[in-house]
Amino acid sequence: MSRSKFLTGFLIGGVTAGVVAAVGAFAFSQSGLYNVGAAIPHTDFTEWLTQGTMIRSVRLHAKEVRAPERFTDAQVVQGFCKYETHCVTCHGAAGVANETWVNGMEPSPPYLLDASRKWTRPQLFWIVSNGIKMTGMPAWRRSLTDDEMWSIVAYLEATDRIPQATFARWRSSGVCKAPAL
Repeated sequence: MSRSKFLTGFLIGGVTAGVVAAVGAFAFSQSGLYNVGAAIPHTDFTEWLTQGTMIRSVRLHAKEVRAPERFTDAQVVQGFCKYETHCVTCHGAAGVANETWVNGMEPSPPYLLDASRKWTRPQLFWIVSNGIKMTGMPAWRRSLTDDEMWSIVAYLEATDRIPQATFARWRSSGVCKAPAL
């Protein structure tokens, strides 16, 4: 067999395999065989595929985000208050469990005590701002300002440096309550 016939056959075989795989994937997605119920955890393959896709997507899209050089104590406290209002229900906090109904979510929202070790400031801001599809994580940019979202990032960055007792004191002291007019 000549080299050109071999290459032609190889190319035709590759294209045919790709078409068969695409048609098979489409047929599977349309069949309803995949159980989308949240009571059943994702398969290892689905978990690997979706988690890896999410990580690479956040890294790519957050490259354009410019983070502040440093955060102030006031930003950390404001971030704590925004986190208490918008995030703690699903993600918990230092010494605070998430709400029990969150245990029925798939994928389960992660605790964020070590978020700043896993993600950079721009990546955290991008996640807070844009949310994550098919996870229940909303895009907060529709209801929070950039300053408010950066304050959440400031809080997340501070969670591993501030003693748990400080967070408990902030919660019990009403640090987030608006002053009376």
